[in-house]
Amino acid sequence: MCLHGRRTIFGLIAGLAVLLAGCERPSQSAVTTPDVVGPSTPATPRARDADDVARFIAGLPGAEGTPFADLQNGDAWREHRRRLDATWSNAESRLIRNLHEFQRDELRSPAVQSATVFYPFGGPDSLTVAMYFPDSPRYVMVGLEPAGTLPSPAQIANKDLPKYLAEMRETVASELGRSFFITRQMDQQMRGQITDGVLLPIVHLLVRTHHTILGFRYVRLDDRGQIIDRDRDYHAPGRFGNKGIELEFRSDADRSIHELYYFAVNLSDERLAENKPFQTYMSHLQGSTTLLKATSYMTHRRDFSLIRNQVLAISGHILQDDSGLPFHYFQNDAWKVQLYGDYARPYGSFKWLEQKDLRAAYQAPEVKPLTLHVGYGYSRIASNLLFATRVRPHAAADE
Repeated sequence: MCLHGRRTIFGLIAGLAVLLAGCERPSQSAVTTPDVVGPSTPATPRARDADDVARFIAGLPGAEGTPFADLQNGDAWREHRRRLDATWSNAESRLIRNLHEFQRDELRSPAVQSATVFYPFGGPDSLTVAMYFPDSPRYVMVGLEPAGTLPSPAQIANKDLPKYLAEMRETVASELGRSFFITRQMDQQMRGQITDGVLLPIVHLLVRTHHTILGFRYVRLDDRGQIIDRDRDYHAPGRFGNKGIELEFRSDADRSIHELYYFAVNLSDERLAENKPFQTYMSHLQGSTTLLKATSYMTHRRDFSLIRNQVLAISGHILQDDSGLPFHYFQNDAWKVQLYGDYARPYGSFKWLEQKDLRAAYQAPEVKPLTLHVGYGYSRIASNLLFATRVRPHAAADE
């Protein structure tokens, strides 16, 4: 009880107030989750604009009152929908169903379900976080690509629709066909050539995986690492803008509400060492589940030691393929590790990054099978996943 033996009138009143406040909290609040939003952050403004745009570019009929009603009756959008329906049907059978099955079988602990998900090097990959961690209240995604802006219905209507919609399909083609976004293609598509950032692919993937966008705003980090509003065309006065977007969305299956943040941040040591606001923000992600997939093996490099050590410091769980943290960081008593699939020599230009200790670990009988194909070498070589659970406090990692 909150009274702790106090016998003064003041103590009784204060204790009763605390007790009553606790009774008003939802039952899930008994599980500690990272406070990454900050006490002064206003709620995401509710508006249908982002959902309307998302459904139109994703080839889904709009909700009643959509401003795209006339465009949906045109040949360009009908062909767009037909092509995307086929693409998503193929992705459902080859990728999404297996992501869901892995989540159902391996990622159902209450600690995982209640944790914020941190996804560095994730780009616009909202599909994977939503499938792996459908119960998580909050997703924090980080990439080099700009956050982007939301076009108005009038701006879309004035475009060459057959060309524009074909380009929209291309922005998610590698994700749906290979399970990851190709960095080179994002550089060619999401810096003003097709979109001005990752927002449109993010919302496309969300609505196609049975979510409704409830609200959207442009955000950034202030000097204290707190999330604050920003203008759509905000230009940072210094080197680090830490510009992002915030989405609130609802699962159409169970009506649960979730938040998603994307921040455009360079995670190399050279830039991150000076980016104190983002370092402060990450420090509030304590207890998060970190996801690492198709990272170009960045955290294997010395010049990405800061983000590597930060992931090891804040994470309660880590789910990754072999492009994530080098395996030797888990070979201590701080982590309990479960391996899945099979480990082959890294695919293509990364083949020189073979990890002999990881190959040896895959000879153990405790390795579980993996029907899921994910990451580099998709459907060409065996896929692998590592799921690590913290069992001891973090000790500083070596360089």
